[in-house]
Order: sequence, then C-alpha cells, then structure tokens
Amino acid sequence: MRLIASLHHPRRLGAALVRGGQAGFTLIELMITVAIVAIIASVAYPQYTDYVRRSHLVEATGLLSTTRVRLEQYYQDNRNYGSTATACGVAMPTGDYFTFSCNWGAGGTSQSFLLTADGKSSAGMAGYTYTVDHNNLQRTTAFVGISGLPVNCWLRRKGTTC
Repeated sequence: MRLIASLHHPRRLGAALVRGGQAGFTLIELMITVAIVAIIASVAYPQYTDYVRRSHLVEATGLLSTTRVRLEQYYQDNRNYGSTATACGVAMPTGDYFTFSCNWGAGGTSQSFLLTADGKSSAGMAGYTYTVDHNNLQRTTAFVGISGLPVNCWLRRKGTTC
C-alpha cells in the first residue's frame, strides 16, 4: 500500500524504496560527517588560537606606545624620566595579558628609560616580551616560536621579519 501511495507522490518514492519508509541517517553517513568535521576543526583551531594570540599582542604594543608618549610629556615638565632606577615618572599601565615595567635605560641615569611588556603566563602569553626606549627603539626580545631575537621591531606574527 505504501508503494502505491508513493507512486502518487514522487518525492516519497525514493525514501519508500530505499529505506522502507523510515527517515534518518545511516551509521556510515554519520561517521563520514564526523570525520569531515574533525578534519576541518584540526585545520581551523590552530589558526583561530593564533589569531586570538595576535589580538592580545596589541595590548603590549599599544600600551607601550602610550606610556612612552606620557614619559616624554613628563620629561618636558621635569627634565628627567623619573627619580629612581626602578620606577619612571608616570604610573605603569595594567593589562590583562601583559605586565609593564619601567627602568632607567642604558645610560643608567634619569635621562633615559626602558619600558618593558612581559606576557603573563596566567593569560597564556608567557614567552612574549616587547620593549621601547627613550629613542623610540622598539624591540621584540622574546616571541614564542621565533629564533634570532632580539630584533629591532615589534613582531606580531610568526614568519615575519623587521
């Protein structure tokens, strides 16, 4: 009776003959779908995590630049960058992914500074360190997966050079 009813409705004919009138997926179809999704995920997930990590690097470079400008403004007013070797004349920013510090620069006096941003291990950014000094020399001193450091620029992704 089903076959006769299916002849009047051509859309139902294939389902009635192939699956005996039952709708659903076979185990093979489900296994193929899971395999395809797994292959796509194995390619997409590393790309996604790299993209998220690069977005966190912007915090370091942006706040280092802003703090450098604030230190230059402080210098204009006070004719030095700070009164102690371990603290500069402006407050250090706080970030979610990086810890910021300021010390006197290579000159060892209040006439130079070195700002540093170190990645926080608790935020998954351990192994990333950026610096900038009073001459606006931007350096990457640590970057996961890259050798030949330090370099005189702020790296933002693997495979790039200055």
